[in-house]
Amino acid sequence: MKEEGLAPPRGAVGPGTSGAPVPTASAARAHARSVVDARWNRTAREEDVIDLLLVVSELVTNALRHGGGLAGFETTPVTDGIRVAVRDHSDEAPATVPGPDPGGMGHRVGGYGWPLVVRLAREIVIDRLPTGGKTISVVLPIRTADPSH
Repeated sequence: MKEEGLAPPRGAVGPGTSGAPVPTASAARAHARSVVDARWNRTAREEDVIDLLLVVSELVTNALRHGGGLAGFETTPVTDGIRVAVRDHSDEAPATVPGPDPGGMGHRVGGYGWPLVVRLAREIVIDRLPTGGKTISVVLPIRTADPSH
């Protein structure tokens, strides 16, 4: 596992830092959790880990459902958190429409996943790749648990 600065990764994203492929959201969550446990020696705040796992689920599920499949997944510890990069085969960036009913038909355009990612993550970067597809890279803060609680 490597630690990097805060510059977003560019280009192709390979499998998770362990070298293991992550074909499902469940496998991606398990991998992200193992990276956090290894880097923070099981002292990470559980609230931060829950947010991380939720964002990983949303990004991987969106790649599988809407992005033509998962083309890459990577987790990298950074100075104060963990960078998650998910690559898919679609050139389309996620779209959000404000408000619960933009069409006036009782239906919400899109789901709740992307707005949730935007709310929980920071340093969100969407890179369209020259060979097609895109990489969505986000940073999730991971803080050390307060031992007095």
